[in-house]
Amino acid sequence: MLKVAVLVSGGGTNLQAILDAIDEGRITNARVDVVISNNPGAYALERAKGHGIEALCISPKDYESREAFNEAFLAMLDSYQVDLVVLAGFLVVIPEQMIAQYRNRIINIHPSLIPSFCGKGFYGLKVHEGALARGVKVTGATVHFVDEGTDTGPIILQKPVAVEEGDTPEILQRRVMEQAEWIILPQAIDLIANGRVSVANGHVTVEK
Repeated sequence: MLKVAVLVSGGGTNLQAILDAIDEGRITNARVDVVISNNPGAYALERAKGHGIEALCISPKDYESREAFNEAFLAMLDSYQVDLVVLAGFLVVIPEQMIAQYRNRIINIHPSLIPSFCGKGFYGLKVHEGALARGVKVTGATVHFVDEGTDTGPIILQKPVAVEEGDTPEILQRRVMEQAEWIILPQAIDLIANGRVSVANGHVTVEK
């Protein structure tokens, strides 16, 4: 059974997609053991509690330095001995020590088809604003492993989503969530939980 930690900062719609997929059997051989947020007001924490999952908050604001926060953050995560860390809208930079310790065991969902509209400054609505400003006809979402760069880790799954006439960033954001993010993030967790994902030379192979 794959033990999963989900890291969140806001409403937790991707967390809800994961919990629903577990409940419905679309994710097998995995369970969410803990949900951690940097934001004490994150509704995602309520979603976790409603599922009987431990919900914790740890904020950089409560520590005198980023180094002290990083140390406490890693210690908190280590205490749960999880197999996989899922970033589901987590707006805190993951410490390099944590990335090294959990190499190819941290995944992130990004609301574009990487390498388009990703990297520094591209988060939340800014991703969709960028897509619309460029006039692309297709966008989508990407699940990838986390490395020391920003959105540069090995790609696990991608799913395209059409851009439609009259889209606003908010409308496009919602469509990408519904048609891509909430589908491929649970899929990726299920694939990992069932031993079907391997990484070599920065490339992911998914067994059929």
